[in-house]
Amino acid sequence: MKKFLFIALAALAFISCKPVANKGEEGADDQKTTLVTYFSATGTTEAVAQLLAQAANADLLEIEPKDLYTESDLNWRDSLSRSSVEMRTTSSRPELKTPPADLTQYETVFIGFPIWWGVAPHIVNTFIEAANLQGKTIIPFATSGGSLIEPATEALRADYPTLDIADGRLLNDITFEDLSAWVEELSE
Repeated sequence: MKKFLFIALAALAFISCKPVANKGEEGADDQKTTLVTYFSATGTTEAVAQLLAQAANADLLEIEPKDLYTESDLNWRDSLSRSSVEMRTTSSRPELKTPPADLTQYETVFIGFPIWWGVAPHIVNTFIEAANLQGKTIIPFATSGGSLIEPATEALRADYPTLDIADGRLLNDITFEDLSAWVEELSE
């Protein structure tokens, strides 16, 4: 039942992947101060990001690679697969489909990703380096089949010591209620 609820809420929460402020009751733009960004190669992180954006009343932005990842690109058992080669090369910065929009209105930026080889996929680094995130609170979140988020968060802090990167959270099998409680906890 929990899994069905998650899927149903994910489907209902589907919103545009471009950062767009919600309209108020009278049609005026409400300037949101929170943005949920995410990279998702298979859709798992995307579903969580959509629910998180809804729970946080935040805008949503997909971190899209110029060249989408295929199933063979994601084969971690193949040392010559695209993901294996990228993750083995720490300076790898896969190209974005489009540069990040102007993010100056946001105070808090959630950055979501699947954990690859214990850290964020390098396309997340591409996004961070292309976006102006100085002075913002960055909150990582991730999905993973078995890795912890702490090493990925520490790696981001080491790579970007001038950014305010909060403790991250692994969001596997998460419900909308759990996400709402986390957002509430963060705002305290």
